[in-house]
Amino acid sequence: MVFENVSSILKRVSNYMGLSESEIYVLSSFKRIKREEIELNGNKYPAWRIVHNDALGPGKGGIRFHPNVSEDEVKSLSFWMSIKNSLAGIPFGGAKGGVKVDPKTLSPEELEELSRKYIRAFHDVIGENKDVPAPDVYTNPTIMGWMLDEYEKIKERHEPGMITGKPIVLGGCKFRGTSTSKGGFIIFEEILSTIEKKDVTIAVQGFGNAGYNFAKMAYDEGYKVVAVSDSKGGIYDENGLNIDEVKKIKSEKGTVIEFDAQKISNKEILELDVDFLILAALENQITENNVENIKARNIIELANGPVTPEADKRLFERGIFVVPDILANSGGVIGSYFEWIQNKTGGAFESSYLEERFEKMMKENYSKVYEVYKRDGVDMRTAAYSLAIRRILDAEKARGRI
Repeated sequence: MVFENVSSILKRVSNYMGLSESEIYVLSSFKRIKREEIELNGNKYPAWRIVHNDALGPGKGGIRFHPNVSEDEVKSLSFWMSIKNSLAGIPFGGAKGGVKVDPKTLSPEELEELSRKYIRAFHDVIGENKDVPAPDVYTNPTIMGWMLDEYEKIKERHEPGMITGKPIVLGGCKFRGTSTSKGGFIIFEEILSTIEKKDVTIAVQGFGNAGYNFAKMAYDEGYKVVAVSDSKGGIYDENGLNIDEVKKIKSEKGTVIEFDAQKISNKEILELDVDFLILAALENQITENNVENIKARNIIELANGPVTPEADKRLFERGIFVVPDILANSGGVIGSYFEWIQNKTGGAFESSYLEERFEKMMKENYSKVYEVYKRDGVDMRTAAYSLAIRRILDAEKARGRI
């Protein structure tokens, strides 16, 4: 299903761009697909590390631990990373990794063993100049630290740039932890600068790292966050939620639905009548089955692939403004890029410099996509993909591969 979405988007964009068969073939091909099985306590867990394209630089993309991970999904995500990294203007190709496992069923010791075994299985295809992993769904800086340690034991050298999203003490970048949300928030405020209404309402589906931090930034700046949700359900208050208090309850009781507010489902949060819907959960949340029920005026995709191609087309027809994932959540990989540079050079940037550079990059990237959207009358996703694909193909041609 997920890779079908990629194929559908690629077909739509290739028609708009007038791509040749050889160009489409290059974009549809994968540089490297490696599959392994990781054994843990007598169980075998399928695992992957996939590089879609490396014309612009080493592969770059996260590792997810999730019971629904599949090769189809990892291939799709690696393709999206190629597009995202190209659009961001950074020197990375696209890659992704995953293990088909429910990490919630593992003890901390088992989780560490799984993480180290992943590196033992894939250490030969990753590295700071080959393919650079990072955190993704149900992985975090602690896991990245274990992975770095295992990699350096195997290679018998220090190489902090082989992975990003690490603990600060191991060469991580403080800026990296909230960069996905920060990038989305910068785009949110860019959209606000083009519309007259400033007193807007916001709903956030997903209250993990990206969703919570976006909600927190919006709340701190005085915007009205009327609804949030996690995997167990959501809460709604038309007067706005106190995000600090919601976070406290989430930390204490494990879910936002324990907060004293009107209870709603994840289906209902998608269909709220709000100015902004922030999608920060999983893929395929808005489909052709519920697209007609969507009432939000603007949608920002902090998650990967939360809107299917069919639904995306219909949202555009209905005049709903959608900022695609490859633009909206690109702050995460820009933050990783800063960390990677610091690790490779052995230096460190001032936080003020990173924040200024980050904001400039996000605004410039949004502006160039918005310019194509206005000029050509295409949706934002087509505009973003066309810019990213052109840069990848230019790099392939410069290498003599096309």
